[in-house]
Amino acid sequence: MKYQLQLLVLLISCPLSASLAAAQKPFVHPGMYQSRADLEFMKKKVLAGEQPWKDAWDRLLRASYSSLDFDPKPTAHVIRGAYGRPSIGSNELMASAKAAYSQAIQWYVTADKAHARKAIDIIDAWGPVLQDLSLNDAKLLVGWTGHDFLNAAEILRYSHSGWEPKDTELLRRMIVGVYYPLTKDFFPEANGNWDAAIMDTMLCNGVFFDDHAVFDRAVDHYLHGHLNGGITHYVYPSGQCQESTRDMGHTQLGLGEMAQACQVACTQGIDLYGAADNRLALGFEYTAKYLLGEDVPCEGFISPIGRGRFSDIYYLVYQHYRFDRGIDMPYTARAAQKTHGLSTLTMFRGDAPDAPPPKFGPPKPSPIAAQGGAMPVPSVKPPPLAAVVVAQGQSIQEAIDHLQGKPGSIVLAKGVYELPARLHLSSGVTLAGQGDSTILWLDPKLSGPAIESTGQTLSDVTIRDLVIEGATTSRPHTDPNADRRTRSRPGAPRRSGILFASPDGNPSSNLRLEHLTVRNCTDTGVRIDRARDVAVVACSFTDNGNLPDTHNLMLSHVARCTIADTRLNNSPAGDGIHLTACGDVTIADDEIARNVGHAIGSDASSHVRTEGNLTEGNEADFATPTGRH
Repeated sequence: MKYQLQLLVLLISCPLSASLAAAQKPFVHPGMYQSRADLEFMKKKVLAGEQPWKDAWDRLLRASYSSLDFDPKPTAHVIRGAYGRPSIGSNELMASAKAAYSQAIQWYVTADKAHARKAIDIIDAWGPVLQDLSLNDAKLLVGWTGHDFLNAAEILRYSHSGWEPKDTELLRRMIVGVYYPLTKDFFPEANGNWDAAIMDTMLCNGVFFDDHAVFDRAVDHYLHGHLNGGITHYVYPSGQCQESTRDMGHTQLGLGEMAQACQVACTQGIDLYGAADNRLALGFEYTAKYLLGEDVPCEGFISPIGRGRFSDIYYLVYQHYRFDRGIDMPYTARAAQKTHGLSTLTMFRGDAPDAPPPKFGPPKPSPIAAQGGAMPVPSVKPPPLAAVVVAQGQSIQEAIDHLQGKPGSIVLAKGVYELPARLHLSSGVTLAGQGDSTILWLDPKLSGPAIESTGQTLSDVTIRDLVIEGATTSRPHTDPNADRRTRSRPGAPRRSGILFASPDGNPSSNLRLEHLTVRNCTDTGVRIDRARDVAVVACSFTDNGNLPDTHNLMLSHVARCTIADTRLNNSPAGDGIHLTACGDVTIADDEIARNVGHAIGSDASSHVRTEGNLTEGNEADFATPTGRH
């Protein structure tokens, strides 16, 4: 299997080596969220009335689905549309899945056979009835409910509950016959919490039915899943999550499902927690830090929706990273104290009084290109008094034309500058903003680049400390997938950030882009044709290139070029960097990640040097989960 070679290089903290031999050993049972030792630990703590397990137990008992009076209402054709509208049978299915798991836990702790019978009755009620799930959220619903049904079944089958192996055929009919066909190919086109839930359920499926192929498929997707699937696509090297710009509820949902998937694998001796240098831990720390009121860096606009509301996801990862691995998790620890829910009860083993201090410090975000793009403040000192200052609402083009071809600096104040036409630069111009609060935005009715050279051979041009917004709204939708779908639709306008082209065969020279952000362009974000002595330093080109043969950054017939300390991420159709007939190019200390094309695509180029770059999740490369070149 592909993933098994990758797993050899991971730091292992789980019981078995993640080698080829370990992956093919018989599955451990019970072996999903909890091993038998974990179940016994939970039982001991609850019966002893110890905290925080007692609070978590009491909270579980208060849930409506935990009652022995719970009445499952199976439906043959379950329907769930987008955001739960319409909903036929979906709420009943979710309630039954939670109820089955709750009753199985209560059975294990109390030894009251009434709870075992109730859990079995719930599973057996749905098994012969459910025929299909349909509409937009069908795959998501499978992901949400499958792991609860299967964890319940795993406890029942290996705890003398009276549920015989032959009785599990009704569950097999539902999981293997109805659930798995819906999710076997995942759904990475959706936001990443979908695939996280699907992986969680698929791993449980593989364990319960002793199916290594299904289990391996989910492990491979966790490590290498494309688009929004997989750990390096969901959690960025900074700790930011794919849904951080959407809202905190969905972000925590994705992180929680990924953590549960890691726990299932860990119980089977496979370490996914450690993938990409403990990337999941970094995502938890980043998210918890923001939820607790502190600032975090973000590509785009981090969402305040749900800030301060903590989901029940923290105790599991706190247990693993802090106590099993000895990694300090300060923000996760604080977030965990705000929740005493099911994960506390079932997957937290606690801090022994004599537990040693952490062996390792908190997970650290990657320093590579961490300061890329327009920053909150300008990267250089205020310009000389001779600079032309342009306020919001004034014409940038008039200021450029006022220089009459002479060298000079144009300084833009804070604000959104809607460009009524493409901005034409001339030689000797420095165009500077006030950082990420200075945004250039081409009239949404127009196509083409926001800034171009107008057929001139340019020299000595600098653009720095500003944002070029390529979307048709000056502040894109909070859901990153919604924007990408809009920009990818047939007939979407071809909008780009910068196009510098020299039409007469003479190369432009001394072009510098620094602390510049170009984002959300359907066409190539920045394209430079025929130039020499080009510097792209500490920039951020993200989510550009929705159309065929478009990229985040494209250089053609460029000589003597440096691309350094820059982020070139998330091109929906193209490469992070694409070089055509270029020579003497240095690409150093850049983050080039999650592009559908290559990290670096090259045609007929020579003397291209790469050093210290962080490249991961570039689908045309299909390299290691995280790579340094």
